[in-house]
Amino acid sequence: MSIQQEIESYWETRADVYSQSIQEELNSSKKEIWKELIGKHITKSEGVKALDLGCGPGFFSILMSELDYEVTAVDCTLDMLQEARNNIENEDFSAQFLKGDVHNLPFLDNSFDLIVCRNLVWNLPEPKQAYQEWYRVLKEGGKLLVFDANWYLRLHDTSLKEEHKKAIKQAKKRGYRDGVTKKQKDKCAQIAEELPLSYQLRPKWDEQVLGECGFEDIVFDLEVSDKVWDEKKQVRYGTTPLFSVCARR
Repeated sequence: MSIQQEIESYWETRADVYSQSIQEELNSSKKEIWKELIGKHITKSEGVKALDLGCGPGFFSILMSELDYEVTAVDCTLDMLQEARNNIENEDFSAQFLKGDVHNLPFLDNSFDLIVCRNLVWNLPEPKQAYQEWYRVLKEGGKLLVFDANWYLRLHDTSLKEEHKKAIKQAKKRGYRDGVTKKQKDKCAQIAEELPLSYQLRPKWDEQVLGECGFEDIVFDLEVSDKVWDEKKQVRYGTTPLFSVCARR
């Protein structure tokens, strides 16, 4: 089984629990903060064509629909796409959903005003190739907005590994539960060992590679966690805070 097949198989097992977690986000005050984090990068007032990559159960697809964007969403797993369809229909919106490989998209050049993804790039076998492809399908002046973290940097940083263990214990004491089984966590770590971005410090890596791909005006937000995570989640993932990278084509 190829690494891409392992990734797809793994995320199929996470679709239902992941869908429950985005329902919690949609019903929280954080939803409006997420919308602001997306919308502030777009100056176009109407007709925004947005691409949600690695859409999962459709959280960003719903947010961008609320912002009146025309949404296309891509994921590599059928179960995630079905959850996304159900979730967006429940919110009385519509979007185009496609199963596909984000390294090789079925779109013409210059198709989108905005590309958004969350917790996707770390999980890619060929992240630079993906950034090159996303550059291709963006319109001139279009924006790429990536939310991610150094999720598995601890694999080769022993100090982070120890801090990570402490954070898990502290979060459990505070009542944090993520609904992910030990078997699933072990499998995800196994996959991460084979992925290149488990061994790169980000967003420094992103800045360099996005520039090499032709992107300009690359800006970071290193405090996304403080804005969108509650206290328990901040404790649990204190060693892997969320960041965002926005770049213009």
